[in-house]
Amino acid sequence: MGFALIIFLILVTALTQHFALVSSQYDCSTIGNYTSESLYRFSLNSLLPSLSSNIGNAGFYDASGGGVYAAALCRADMQLEECRGCLDTAATYIIQQCPNQLEAVTWFEYCMVRYSNNTIVGTLATSPQYILYNLLNVSSPQQFIEARASLLDELREQAAEGGPLRKAAAGNRTSASEDWRIYGLVQCTPDLSPENCSSCLAEAARFLPLCCEASQGARVYMPSCNIRYENSPFVNLTRLQEPLIQPSAGLQEPPIQPSAANADDDSSSNTRKIIIIIVSSIVAFVAIAAAVGILAMKGFKLKRKADPMIGDYDDDGGISTVESIQYDFDKIKSATNDFSDANELGQGGFGTVYKGKLENGREIAVKRLSRDLGQGDLEFKNEVLFVARLQHRNLVRLLGFSMKGPERLLVYEFVQNGSLDQFIFDRAKAVLLDWESRYKIIGGVARGVLYLHEDSRLRIIHRDLKASNVLLNEEMNPKISDFGLAKLVEPDATQESTSRIVGTYGYMAPEYAYHGHFSIKSDIYSFGVLVLEIVSGQKKTFIQDGHNSGDLLSYAWRSWREGTSANIIDPFLKANGGGSQQDMVRCIHIALLCVQENPDDRPTMASVVVMLNSFSLTLPQPTEPGFYMSSGFSKLALSNQTERSRSSESLLADQPVYISGNHDDS
Repeated sequence: MGFALIIFLILVTALTQHFALVSSQYDCSTIGNYTSESLYRFSLNSLLPSLSSNIGNAGFYDASGGGVYAAALCRADMQLEECRGCLDTAATYIIQQCPNQLEAVTWFEYCMVRYSNNTIVGTLATSPQYILYNLLNVSSPQQFIEARASLLDELREQAAEGGPLRKAAAGNRTSASEDWRIYGLVQCTPDLSPENCSSCLAEAARFLPLCCEASQGARVYMPSCNIRYENSPFVNLTRLQEPLIQPSAGLQEPPIQPSAANADDDSSSNTRKIIIIIVSSIVAFVAIAAAVGILAMKGFKLKRKADPMIGDYDDDGGISTVESIQYDFDKIKSATNDFSDANELGQGGFGTVYKGKLENGREIAVKRLSRDLGQGDLEFKNEVLFVARLQHRNLVRLLGFSMKGPERLLVYEFVQNGSLDQFIFDRAKAVLLDWESRYKIIGGVARGVLYLHEDSRLRIIHRDLKASNVLLNEEMNPKISDFGLAKLVEPDATQESTSRIVGTYGYMAPEYAYHGHFSIKSDIYSFGVLVLEIVSGQKKTFIQDGHNSGDLLSYAWRSWREGTSANIIDPFLKANGGGSQQDMVRCIHIALLCVQENPDDRPTMASVVVMLNSFSLTLPQPTEPGFYMSSGFSKLALSNQTERSRSSESLLADQPVYISGNHDDS
C-alpha cells in the first residue's frame, strides 16, 4: 500500500509539473546578451529568487540592482501563498529558457515574472504578447461579441481607476435569453498610471477580433496587463474584495499568535486543514487531468506572439459563407481602371496583377486569373473560401474574389513595399535592410510557413517559396504570397506527388525537381535557399568579377567546410548593418541544415523556429546539400530552363517554371 502511494504521488507530481509547463509561455528578447561571469548575471540570479519571498499582499513587487530591473505580478484573485509557489517556478523557468538574454518575460497561470536592463516600473509595455484561446465558438456570436466588448470596456475603466496597490476588475454579463454568461477579469501592473493602464487593456482587447472573435474563452497576456474571459466562473471574488494594506518599508506583518484557550482547538483545526489540503490536492489533480483530456479532445490551442507583426492567427477570421467575400465584378473592374496597363503590377504565373482602389479608399491587389484553370464555379468558390480563411500576420490576406462569365478575379490586401527581392538584390535598396530587419524577415517567414504546415485547417505546402513571393509591408514585416494559389489551380496534385511540377529552379528541392515528390520538407529546402539569399544579398545564381561563380548553395557549402562562412555575408551587413556576425553565421548554419539532400535530414519548420529563437541551442552538423556543384556544374543541366527574368516583378507571384511529366535521375 505504501509503495503504491509513493508511485501515485510521483505520478501526481510529474503530471502537475508538466501541466504547469504547458500552461506557461516565455519570450527572450533579442536586444542583447550578458556573459556568464558578468555582474548582470550575478544580480539576476540574486533578484529573481527573491521575488516570491518579498511580494506582499497586493501581489506586485519590483526590485533592481547591478543593472537588472525585475518585477513580479500575481493574478489579482490568487491567494498570496499560491502565487509565491508560482513565482518560484517562474523565476527558475525563465532563467532556464533565457540563459543569457538581457530581457525576458514569462507568464504562468497565476503569475508573471519579467526582467530587463532598462527601467520597468511605471513604463507601459505591450509587447511581446501571449494569447491562449478556446477553438469552440459560441452559438450566437454577434450578441456574444457585443456583450463581451461592453463587459471588457466596463472592467477596463474600473481597473484603470484602481489605486497604487491593485489595478484589477472582474465581472460578468448574461445574454437576454440567459442561455450563456461571460465572466471576465482584467488586470494591469499597479505601477501604471490610469491612462497607461486603460491604453494597455484596450490594446490587449484589440487582439480578440483577430484571433478569437466568437471563441468561448480567451486570454491575452502582455508585460503590463492581461485580460481573460470565459463562459464559466473562474474568478475568486472573495480574494478580489479583500482590503489591501501597504506594508511599511522594511517591516513584515507579525504572525498571529493563538491564545491558550484556543490552542487545542487550533491543533485539531490544523489537523483537519492538513487532511483537507491532501484531499483537495488529489481532487485538484483529478480535475486537472480531466481538464487536460477534455481540452486535448476539444482542440484547445496555444497561440504565441513574439512580436506584434510576427504572430499567429487562427483560421476562419469570421468568414462563414463564400458569398460574404464575393465582390461585385464591375466595382473591381472600376477599382483597377478597367485593368489598365498603368495599374499593372506584374505578370504572375497564373495571371496578371493590378493595383486597385475601392470606393472606400482601400488599396487592393487584384489577380486576373487565366481563363483555362479547368475548374467549375463551385469548386473554385470552395477553394477561394478555404484560402480566405487562412489568416496569419505573415501571409498575404486573400480578401475575396469576383466572377463574371469566364472572368475570375482574386482580391488581395495591397502590400506597400513590394517584394523582398526588390530590396536584397538591389544595392541601393539593400541598405534599407540592416541585420535586425533581415533577421525579423527570416523569423516572420518561418512563422508563416509553420502556420501553413502545422496550424492551418489543413497542411498547406507552398511549393514556390522564394524572395519574390515574400512581400514587405510599410514596417518591412514579411508576408508570404501565393500560399494557396497552387491549391486553386492544381486539382491533380496530391500531398505526395504531382505530374505537373510548379516552382522555380534553384529553390526546388531535389526530390521535387527530379520526381515531382513534394512535402513539408520541400518547403524547408526553399526556405534554406531564401535564408542564404537574405544573409548574403546574392541571388541563388550570381556573377562575381565578371565570371559565373556557380550557385549560392554550393558557395555556401564550400565556405562552411573551409570554415569561412563569414565570407558570404553581405558586405553591407559587415560594414554598416549592425548585429552580431556570429548570429549571421548561425543563420547560414540553419540554412544549410534546411537544404540537405536527404529530406529526412532536414528539420521541420517548428524546429527551425526554435533554432532561430534559442541561441544557446547546439545545432547539428549539416551534410552536403542537394544540387551541390563541386566544380561549377549542377547535377541537372538546367542552364536553359532557369526562370525568366523580368524588369517588373509581380507583387503576388513570380513567374514559376512548369514541367509536364515526371523526371528520372539522368
